[in-house]
Amino acid sequence: MASGVKRGIGVENQARSVELARLNAEANSIANCEFLEFDAAGYMRQLAEDRSFVPDVVTIDPPRVGMHPDMLESLLRLKPSRIVYVSCNPATQARDLEVLVKDYQVDAIQPVDMFPQTYHIENVVSLSRR
Repeated sequence: MASGVKRGIGVENQARSVELARLNAEANSIANCEFLEFDAAGYMRQLAEDRSFVPDVVTIDPPRVGMHPDMLESLLRLKPSRIVYVSCNPATQARDLEVLVKDYQVDAIQPVDMFPQTYHIENVVSLSRR
């Protein structure tokens, strides 16, 4: 992904995950991405309020419970051109998509069977602004 973007920002509330992302970027000579330890909903709210930086694409991968309502609201206010929504729970993803499709159209859906012989799947949905 890094080679296809001018600037990438990863937001994660787990310090160890941020540390590992930074180490991985360094090990792979990725210089155009930064990783922040921050609450994703809070960061998205901050972006939507100050609008000093509006990303073209937002990739989200929320926990199994889906996106927090504040995150959904802030994402809609931010108005990125594209959203890539990765989910390990198709039910909560469908719930969140009901909100997003008011302003976005679904362009592609791709389930990914990362754990064969189990009921666990990841589902990736690509959306573009109407």
